[in-house]
Parts: sequence; structure tokens; C-alpha cells
Amino acid sequence: MKLKKYLALTRAGIIEALQFRLGSFVIVVGNLLYLIVVYFLWKAIYASAGTDVVNGMTFSDTLIYLVLATALFNFMEMYAVWEIGRAIQSGKIVLDLLKPMKYRTYLFWSYSGSFVTNFFMTFLPTFIVVAAVTHGAVHLGLNLLWFVVSVVMAIIINYSIDFIVGTVCLYTESIWGNKHHEAGDSPSAFGSHHPPCILPRGLPQGSGVPALPVHIQCAPFHTA
Repeated sequence: MKLKKYLALTRAGIIEALQFRLGSFVIVVGNLLYLIVVYFLWKAIYASAGTDVVNGMTFSDTLIYLVLATALFNFMEMYAVWEIGRAIQSGKIVLDLLKPMKYRTYLFWSYSGSFVTNFFMTFLPTFIVVAAVTHGAVHLGLNLLWFVVSVVMAIIINYSIDFIVGTVCLYTESIWGNKHHEAGDSPSAFGSHHPPCILPRGLPQGSGVPALPVHIQCAPFHTA
């Protein structure tokens, strides 16, 4: 059964991700420290602005958007480019290509275990903390269903982009440069560094990406 062998790769990925217990603990603590820093940083920004609403967003809106966008970005982050590069350098890619499974499929399901661990160690605690800090401002309803669908699609798209970049690296022979160009553009372009509508009008919303009419109500976790 095909699903069984895919789940075996997921299980192996979970075991690999949890083999260093101190590393898992540092991830959880580091995420909580990030939440504390972001909370007081934007609290100070709104206090200095002298208003409760900045460009149509309240402090709770900004906190929900920014923290969950960053948590999602980290949750969906894949290192397929580096894995392809290391496999080529070590010659391991020859063995991977000989496996009775397409290399692209094998690589994706090998990383699926990290999705599970990152969800429980970063995204879920972040969501609980934000919901508590904003006193239930996160609206729970049918939007959660669409959120799950959008996350699945985002994971597939993110992996496909990573795989394309990894393939391009075979021709450019520059893994570090291509990957860091992608990693540098993605957070700014998709708003995980700051809510796009916070920026002044006329200022580009992302790194080389035209401004998009993004509003907090369009996000999966829109406020009530």
C-alpha cells in the first residue's frame, strides 16, 4: 500500500527530528522568547503612535497577523535545496535515485516528519499563546477549514519552489547564493516580517514585489 510507505517516511522524519532533545527544547523556548519580544516591540510602537488603530489594524490584529505569519513561515520552511546540495556533494543522491520511488516524492515525504514536529513545537503553542494574549480575538469558525486547505496548498507550493531552486543550482553551481536569495525575498514578499498594510501608501510592500491589497479580514485567522 503506497500510503503505508509514505507514513513510514513521516515516522522516520519525526524520530530524526526528536533525536536531539535539547535541540527540541531550545526550539520551544526560542519561540516563546520571540513571542515576548514581538509583543513588547509592537506594544511600544502602538504606544508611540498615540492611537489604537494604525492603517486599519489594531494591536491585536497586528499581533495575530505577524506572529502567526512568522509561525507559519517557520512551520512550512523546508531545506530541500540544502539536502539536494549535500546529497550531490556526498554522492548520496545516486542511492536516492535508485530507490523504488520518485526522488521528488521521496524528498517531500522525508520532510513530512518535520512538519508534524514543527506544528506541535512552534505553531500550536504560538496559536494558543496569541489566542490567550488577545483574549479570544482569533475567530474560530469555518475559516479554520479554509485555513487548513490553504496551508496544505502553501506547503506544496513552497516545496515545489524549493525543488526548482535545487534543480537550478545544478546548473549555476551556487547553492548558497540561490537559496539565500530565495530565503531573503520570501519573508518580505509574504508579510512575515511586518503586515503589508502597516507600511505607508506608495511604498513597495515586499522585496521587489508590487504592493498587494492585503487586509487582516482576508487572512485565515481574521478577528471577530
